[in-house]
Amino acid sequence: MTTSREDGSGRLAIGQLLVGLLREFRTELFAPAAAQGYDDLREPHLHIFGSVGVTGIRLTELSARAQLSPATTSELVTDLERLGYLERRPDPTDRRAKLIFPTRRGRQALHDAGTRVAEIERHWSDLVGNARFADACATLQAILDELGEERSE
Repeated sequence: MTTSREDGSGRLAIGQLLVGLLREFRTELFAPAAAQGYDDLREPHLHIFGSVGVTGIRLTELSARAQLSPATTSELVTDLERLGYLERRPDPTDRRAKLIFPTRRGRQALHDAGTRVAEIERHWSDLVGNARFADACATLQAILDELGEERSE
């Protein structure tokens, strides 16, 4: 396989492509946030919202999913609690532990973010065509799946 360094196409290296797309994604995701009443959210909160789910999660698992240190995760969760998006509840299987849940406001923010992600996917699909966008997503998913299998061997 020819890499970006070797093919002379002038395309960015894969890392630059992924970082650039993530930056574009975050920009589009946050564009309507203030108008929807989420002007108190910051980009680091996305690490938590993208990993928290709705069924309750322990801080250690959330930290692993978000790929953040436990201290950073705890700080962001505390911040989102203060803003009314998350709450900590006792874990019914271990009363010493706490589970993190989205509040009503947090669930609404997750719902609105999901709607926005669908809009972004439609926009990007319109830019390059449905088939190319679907192929790009399938290829990226396949890479993630194969890398995950490699790591588990």
